[in-house]
Amino acid sequence: MKEELLFNLQQIHTRIENACKASGRNTSEVQLLLATKTVPAAKIRIAIEAGESLIGENKMQEFRDKDAELKDLNIERHFIGHLQTNKIRDVLKYVTCIHSLDRLNLAQELHKQLKKENRNLDVFIQVNTSFEESKFGLSPVEVIPFIKEIKKYDTLKIKGLMTIGLLDVEKEKMLPSLRLLREIRDDIYTEKTTEITDLKLSMGMSQDLELAIAEGSNLVRIGTSIFGNRFLGKEIWNENIAE
Repeated sequence: MKEELLFNLQQIHTRIENACKASGRNTSEVQLLLATKTVPAAKIRIAIEAGESLIGENKMQEFRDKDAELKDLNIERHFIGHLQTNKIRDVLKYVTCIHSLDRLNLAQELHKQLKKENRNLDVFIQVNTSFEESKFGLSPVEVIPFIKEIKKYDTLKIKGLMTIGLLDVEKEKMLPSLRLLREIRDDIYTEKTTEITDLKLSMGMSQDLELAIAEGSNLVRIGTSIFGNRFLGKEIWNENIAE
């Protein structure tokens, strides 16, 4: 298990390096986030001890269940799934960043809890750039008005935009949803009322990381190519399916 996982990690880093080289970018601009949904703590430990430091979970329960086995490690934890407001207090026990801010009431409830805890939180705004009903996220036209609203909540520090691109065997079909996120970011920069000039892009997974990096991704979320396929027979990216 260990040898295969370490080999997979090296392969991913090679893919990231090659993608950066092909697009004229520095590898320091792209961070690897380990998508650890359903991954046992023992496998996560191997990756962290090999030099990784950032993991992302889709479910609060997985943070809780794995915490005891991993608490001795130096890990930065991000939440990358759809967040229900009744899970906010529990999720905030573990994470420094949420990638899936996609509605005003979630921003309001996060702000209330963060005020109680006297802390701030990094957030990415999730955008549905593939226009699929199976995915959460704001529509592209909602992003700038949404930013103007949540800037009222000083505990939320907007770090960037996140999307789950359209997954397909044909690159030509996957590319537009990734490119659109970059274009939305560029539109935000030109909209002076947002007063935002530095946004990271969280996009790119096992199937499309090269395309995402070419379109400016700063953070790729990789699970399957490192830990293997844990979702045989499941619709992994239908976010509306409860688990």
